Amino acid sequence: MKDIEELNEAFYNAIESADLDKMSEIWVEDVADRVAMCVHPGWPMLSGRSEVLRSWALIMANTPYIQFVLTDVQTTVVGDVAVVTCAENILTAADTDEPGFAAGRVVATNTFLRTSAGWRLWLHHGSPVLQGDDDEEEEP
Repeated sequence: MKDIEELNEAFYNAIESADLDKMSEIWVEDVADRVAMCVHPGWPMLSGRSEVLRSWALIMANTPYIQFVLTDVQTTVVGDVAVVTCAENILTAADTDEPGFAAGRVVATNTFLRTSAGWRLWLHHGSPVLQGDDDEEEEP
């Protein structure tokens, strides 16, 4: 299980460092019964290694700074499939004219497949967590 958790960390490190070569090493090669799939928050489902890697290249090229703090990490292994769920606490450069940072939270599922080359990422699915303002909540 430690090797899967290290690979999961390498996935996030590749994003933070905009290392598309490392990202390419992490993702599974497309074969008839195992096609890479990815869902970024707010995006449609992407299918196929080339489409998935192209999406990461676009994100990396258009994100000057990003940092992940992972919490609630849980890993489950069943045979040749491993699932890592976590909360991605994200700090990124703000998308405004003013310098600064923006923060957000995404819950993610990363599914890894054991291949002849070792564990590889097969599916990444990220869903944004809606964050409300507790001060604005009214009692019923």
